[in-house]
Amino acid sequence: MSYAKISQVAHYVPDQVVTNNDLAQIMDTSDEWISSRTGIKERHISHDQQTSALATEVAKKLLAQSSWQASDLDFILVATITPDSMMPSTAARVQANIGASHAFAFDVTAACSGFIFALSTAEKLILSGSCKRGLVIGAEVLSKVIDWQDRRTAVLFGDGAGGVLIEASDQKHFLIESLHTDGGRGQALTSSYQGLASPFSVEEDSHLSLEMDGRAVFDFAIRDVVATIKETLSEADLSAEELDYFLLHQANDRMLDKMARKLCVDREKLPANMMRYGNTSAASVPILLSECIAEGKITLGSGQKLVLAGFGGGLTWGILLLTI
Repeated sequence: MSYAKISQVAHYVPDQVVTNNDLAQIMDTSDEWISSRTGIKERHISHDQQTSALATEVAKKLLAQSSWQASDLDFILVATITPDSMMPSTAARVQANIGASHAFAFDVTAACSGFIFALSTAEKLILSGSCKRGLVIGAEVLSKVIDWQDRRTAVLFGDGAGGVLIEASDQKHFLIESLHTDGGRGQALTSSYQGLASPFSVEEDSHLSLEMDGRAVFDFAIRDVVATIKETLSEADLSAEELDYFLLHQANDRMLDKMARKLCVDREKLPANMMRYGNTSAASVPILLSECIAEGKITLGSGQKLVLAGFGGGLTWGILLLTI
């Protein structure tokens, strides 16, 4: 039986950096107001690159780091809520850009949980025996859907992409998972509602900008996500102390402080990079994983135990417990 493993990790962000002080020039805010509430100091904002361009750069890096060619890929999955277009999909654009002629490709839309849902899907494709290797990428250009006059949301988000090369292995690396959706609370975080506009329908307004009930989302993360992490560890018969790192969605540094306390682990086990990138939605977890590997905290092939957790719009949340 074939299992699945992550064999390469990479990330890419646009060159343009927008600091909190830059934002203070266009809206009523300040570095102190933003950083004290969120931990965010700056974010990368795309000047001329669409989501598929960011994802393509990650795909090229992953292949360059590996022994595989684009033609060796069986699939490409891209998690995003900011596609270039609904069709072709962002994944299809990446497939064309890198010449992965034998790969099927599709997008996964699960907001900040998107990379976790896509990685879970990729593992199943490997387990089925029908696929041997593929790319899983989280990519966002959230600057397209931000209301830049709304300081409650505009200061939080950034653009970027991260991803992994996943391939068949003779050892089990994906230990356990827990994926969830609660559409009943979906209005807490919304974006890109397209109203009816045909000559045969009642005309509706479109609401394209991202809107968020910050308190509801914060409470959801502290309560539901932490509870699911605890349940997942219990099901795996592991304690939080036995985990090397918890790579959690990067939305708010104060949120991570509270989650660490509720998990009863040292905050050092919850690394953070939102101070440099802001909230990059589906790109958040893979960018963090890539940076932790580049910094030497995590080593591919080491057997370190990790929790990867995404949570956000939907509402969705997903937990993956794996050895790297």
